[in-house]
Amino acid sequence: MSTNMLLNKIVRPSRNFVKLGRQSKRLCSTHVERKKSSDNSNGLFTEEHQQLRDTLKKIIDKEINPYVDQWEQEGQFPAKKVFKTLGNAGLLGVTKPTEYGGLGLDYTYSVALAEELGNINCGGVPMAIGVQTDMSTPALAKFGSDKLKREFLAPSISGDFVSCIGVSEVGGGSDVASVKTTAVKKDGDYIINGGKMWITNGAQADWMCLLANTSEGPAHRNKSLICLPMNLPGITVAKKIDKMGMRCSDTAQIYFEDVRVPQDHVIGEEGMGFTYQMLQFQEERLYGAAATVQPLDNLITSTADYCRQRKVFGSPLLNNQTIHFRLAELSTEVECLRSLIYRSVGDYVSGQDMTRLASMCKLKAGRLAREVTDSCLQFWGGMGFTNEVLVSRFYRDFRLLSIGGGADEVMLSIICKYMNTLPKPPKQK
Repeated sequence: MSTNMLLNKIVRPSRNFVKLGRQSKRLCSTHVERKKSSDNSNGLFTEEHQQLRDTLKKIIDKEINPYVDQWEQEGQFPAKKVFKTLGNAGLLGVTKPTEYGGLGLDYTYSVALAEELGNINCGGVPMAIGVQTDMSTPALAKFGSDKLKREFLAPSISGDFVSCIGVSEVGGGSDVASVKTTAVKKDGDYIINGGKMWITNGAQADWMCLLANTSEGPAHRNKSLICLPMNLPGITVAKKIDKMGMRCSDTAQIYFEDVRVPQDHVIGEEGMGFTYQMLQFQEERLYGAAATVQPLDNLITSTADYCRQRKVFGSPLLNNQTIHFRLAELSTEVECLRSLIYRSVGDYVSGQDMTRLASMCKLKAGRLAREVTDSCLQFWGGMGFTNEVLVSRFYRDFRLLSIGGGADEVMLSIICKYMNTLPKPPKQK
């Protein structure tokens, strides 16, 4: 089936302080007029990518952004409702096989959608969607059995299931090899014991892509990925974690006590879980970086608009060279990040190893996000320190980018490995 035919199947579906706050919020909430994708993508995107983005934008404007403030206050967004809307529009499986409800397109389409998700007025909802599309399901789509794909992948693509990824634990996050959760074979099942921490979508998930130790032996060869239904006896969602940012994305701590799951729920080969998860991380890191570009662009533009309106000592704040030069520097850095992402994606779809570039993208995105939000918040002055404007929300939300999905220091270590600059282990005497 041609791409056009697939796309055609998509459903198109003090009073002064208060006044200033409302005006500021309007500035931050307004979408920046977007350039055509082909204008700045070095030929990576086509009109078909833009059609998908336009479909998503309509959903964001109608079904998501009007409710973000409420979800932030409540500490959770209705994942099942939002995911079903996205699933009905064909947006949860753009790269997944058509026989399971996906569109069967290449990874450039995922990146185009990740960029568009950046127009959501928070970081939590795009992150939760990314868990569904680019973190918990890639290994299942690539290596899972037909049975598992029909049971877990297809309903995740349609939006009938919410998924989560279970890797991090209380004792470690970035050190994936050190996970302690076990899955021991017994009578045709695995008996799972242990716990997972920092689980996005964990309080609402129907199933988890779980990384667990399924045997003894070397840490990189004794782990498997398992499709784990979240309604099984022995699974306890211990608490929903109260976080600094990403407020509307539920994050849970989960325990497993003698949880029984059939052995045929293993994704691919037993013992290959660490390798599969490393592959999933590459898509996760590219997705996270791509979803960062548009919000940073929007924040720079809204900050310029605010500083143009705000008068200080009789003239617009934007006339201050310190401010307009700094915004120009930040805009340049955002475009550099965008170009690095597009180069990484180009390598990925052409079959090249993009581990080094994906690590660079994530590292740069996390650091630049801190830089942009900090500078923009400063230019908003006292208003930037309130919850009346989006810059303060993204200041909190984007602090996670240098921690989750592999800390900055892990990204640096990966880059150093590819540069051959890591210290050599001492020789055994």
